[in-house]
Amino acid sequence: MKKQVISSRKAPTAIGPYSQAVSANGLVFVSGQLPLNAETGELAVGAEVQAEQTLLNIREILSAAGLSMDNVVKCTIFLKNMEDFAVVNQVYAAFFGRPCPARSCVEVAALPKGALIEIDAIAVVNGHAE
Repeated sequence: MKKQVISSRKAPTAIGPYSQAVSANGLVFVSGQLPLNAETGELAVGAEVQAEQTLLNIREILSAAGLSMDNVVKCTIFLKNMEDFAVVNQVYAAFFGRPCPARSCVEVAALPKGALIEIDAIAVVNGHAE
């Protein structure tokens, strides 16, 4: 199996020993993304803005792999507070066409840097999901 690291300067750099994304066997695995602005390193404020920034970061990483949000087949959303589910769901829906990817959403005790949300994604390279 050949692995290829995917990275984008338009998304925040990894804050630990991991890659922004890795491509292997026709799939791209995007590591959990936080709502950090890539240029400033600042954390977005509020669940709605954090959801948007997180998904923008995922979109930039996918773009570096030559993919789009339409290639995403699975996401996992980690929320600090499940009460943010409705607003996050609205933002999330705006980033994906139909059919939407499979998804899980879980409430967690804490996230890095005090974030309210983290999202990871799995995308398929065209021609491999059929």
